[in-house]
Amino acid sequence: MWPRLIASKILKKRVGSNNFVADYPSDTETWIELPSLDQNFPSFNSDSCMVLDQEETQNYKVFVGTWNVGGVEPTDDLIIDDWLETCNMSCDVYVCGFQEVVPLRAANVFGGENKKITMRWNSIIREALNKRNRSEEKCKDVKSTGDDDDELGELPKYRCIISKQMVGIMISVWIRSDLRSFIRNPSVSCVGCGLMGCLGNKGSVSVRFRLHETSFCFVCSHLASGGRGGDEKYRNSNAAEILSRTIFPKGPSLDLPRKILDHDRVVWLGDLNYRISLPEYATRVLVDKGEWTALLENDQLRTKLKDGQVFQGWREGNIEFAPTYKYCPNSDTYYGVFGERKREKKRSPAWCDRIIWFGEGLKQILYSRGELRLSDHRPVKAIFSTEVRVPRKLRDFGNFFYSERFDKTVTHSLELHSTDDLFLLY
Repeated sequence: MWPRLIASKILKKRVGSNNFVADYPSDTETWIELPSLDQNFPSFNSDSCMVLDQEETQNYKVFVGTWNVGGVEPTDDLIIDDWLETCNMSCDVYVCGFQEVVPLRAANVFGGENKKITMRWNSIIREALNKRNRSEEKCKDVKSTGDDDDELGELPKYRCIISKQMVGIMISVWIRSDLRSFIRNPSVSCVGCGLMGCLGNKGSVSVRFRLHETSFCFVCSHLASGGRGGDEKYRNSNAAEILSRTIFPKGPSLDLPRKILDHDRVVWLGDLNYRISLPEYATRVLVDKGEWTALLENDQLRTKLKDGQVFQGWREGNIEFAPTYKYCPNSDTYYGVFGERKREKKRSPAWCDRIIWFGEGLKQILYSRGELRLSDHRPVKAIFSTEVRVPRKLRDFGNFFYSERFDKTVTHSLELHSTDDLFLLY
């Protein structure tokens, strides 16, 4: 216990920092304040008055992706459109999680955040989301011209609201620019589960924010590795630690959810490192035959989701894609097919990279993998449709300015004020 306490004291500023970077100021309380109609305008009768205390729901699409990049820096010509699905559809929110954005050596584990690598990955994401040409035929070949993306026409523009790195774990959240005014209380919480039980070579970076009146929480993690029998208990322990130790700020009104499971919409993504509990030879034979059902019956995470010991109440979509780990560098061939060197650890194929969710209000409409070859992992992606609570006053207030009632109200107000007081109406 004492090494963990000492490390926590020494590295407090480096592991678990709540600071993050974004395209917007980090004022977490910035929010639209609508004027009170009963103070600025004459009262309306009950038949025409807008309802201010009711909510309705709107559907949004949320992309969630995870990729262990194996400590490999992205190349200058890396195009991630296949992973982000930008060729096929546009989402309202994009959440991109990474593991091992830097090699997990001592200098990186004990050092601070690598701002250079964070900026580089964010630049690649920005390029993909704000690309001028997104037609399916040209999407993979056309690079942005570098012009101001304000000229993208009707295509939505995306901005980063949260980007946070802890050693090799990084998460970056992007939204459509027109939704920025409806985002509140963005914050992060980091949990280190690695060396000495607290360092950030393993652990999680969690983010939360409110979109309209619905709270979201995304947990990006890298759990303990190991393919030997019994190693899954370390992953279970990491997951339990993350659920227990992740705490978000209360917020000024003291009514914000602080724990992961207290949020309205919760998604867990990352290299969870769960393996297939079969002998290596049997695993490879079933992989070669594409027998995913037989493999998944022995998948450690699926077992945990069913028994509910760690992930009680969590769900995962149907897996209909090949295991995402472990590949030979820049190849579609699994590691170990051509034999291994002596003393090298065996790496049976496995679905290490996963996306699961908790609670209601999320409907998964895509769960698949990308085919980028940068690392020994393949990226995984999911798209959700989610219901978001929206105050009716936001919709009705916007419509009000285009209504005949607004014209009558302004006319009546102009008659009540002198010329010197007209500025009060603007």
